[in-house]
Amino acid sequence: MPANGVSKRNKTQVSMLTSRLVPTLTRVILERKWPWIPAADTLLDPHYLFQQQASPRPLFLSCAQWSNRQEPKQKRNLSEKKLKRYFVDHRRVFVTGGNGGNGMSCFHSEPRKEYGGPDGGDGGDGGHVILKADKHVRSLSSVLSVYRGFDGEPGGSKNCYGRNGDCLYIRVPPGTLVKEENEIVADLSQPGDEYIAALGGAGGKGNRFFLANDNRAPVTCTPGQQGQERVLYLELKTMAHAGMVGFPNAGKSSLLRAISNAKPAVASYPFTTLNPHVGIVHYEGYQQVAVADIPGIIRGAHQNRGLGFAFLRHIERCRFLLFVVDLSVAEPWTQLEDLKYELEKYEEGLSQRPHAIIGNKIDLPQSKVNFPQLQARLEQKVIPLSALTGENLEELLLHLKELYDDYVETEGKQGREPLNW
Repeated sequence: MPANGVSKRNKTQVSMLTSRLVPTLTRVILERKWPWIPAADTLLDPHYLFQQQASPRPLFLSCAQWSNRQEPKQKRNLSEKKLKRYFVDHRRVFVTGGNGGNGMSCFHSEPRKEYGGPDGGDGGDGGHVILKADKHVRSLSSVLSVYRGFDGEPGGSKNCYGRNGDCLYIRVPPGTLVKEENEIVADLSQPGDEYIAALGGAGGKGNRFFLANDNRAPVTCTPGQQGQERVLYLELKTMAHAGMVGFPNAGKSSLLRAISNAKPAVASYPFTTLNPHVGIVHYEGYQQVAVADIPGIIRGAHQNRGLGFAFLRHIERCRFLLFVVDLSVAEPWTQLEDLKYELEKYEEGLSQRPHAIIGNKIDLPQSKVNFPQLQARLEQKVIPLSALTGENLEELLLHLKELYDDYVETEGKQGREPLNW
């Protein structure tokens, strides 16, 4: 018996077992791919196993040293949809109702009852696709481009009817218009309003349905009908109390940032807002007034020039307006005339809604010269302020509260509930 306790005979048996378990080609591939791994013969060698068991266990590093040696964890990359949430006011949606379940064709069978008759049940109806106005949704960004309803289950034996498919609800913000081929089919203006966008297919009939005196053993059953398919266009008209109307670079976005927590993009160079933003102005008694920053318009907007109708349709749902005039330009009173003209051409009476006139950029020297001329040409009081420095913002907030109180009183007299945010 050798000193190491392992006989030559055992070594021969181990090597034969290794050659059977690990083919030569596999061993060559493993040794070339991972050269740091011991060969299969070495792993199964009793000397190697004995040495590994006999070797002392290495000491582990401290927690602090081990944490320093670990690789830093990297953040999981988020998709673009989660990184940025854009305000979407129009969407094309393809909706399909659920298919109906097929009818069943079978016959009843039990002991001592040879002719049990047909007992195939009807299939379930397909689920509808329903648009529902939800006050917690503010944009169409969460609406997908394709929706399909749930299918109904097929009928079963023993006159068992299939289950109907559940209705699929699509949540949209209040103020959503539903169009099909340029025709308005629904106006979801109030929270809770619903519209069936696609009907589900009817379920098929089982052979029990076709039982008659002249046909005591029908084998006929009908398949379920296909769900309705439609292409709808959703358009959102901003639901806000006040809408700020003005030409590009009049300072509407800066003013909205000054009076609310909204963060529309502003910069020191000229550009215009492309998407509407809604900010909330808080008052005592938990009252909230929603103010919308409508994208700037140009002359000829009622003919769909520039942003055109994309701007004007958001003003239709505003209860009162805030005309923002840039006092630093020459003859600022012409801006107010042009704004009212564009609103009146788009919808008659739109410019006559309750409104306030705001003269922005009063901190500039040229604005202080133009303001008395503007006030002299208008009978209505103009509120001079500076969205940049915050000058005279208190007067605007007080006047905004007066317009809101008048709106609430008018809605109460007409028996309607005012818009709440």
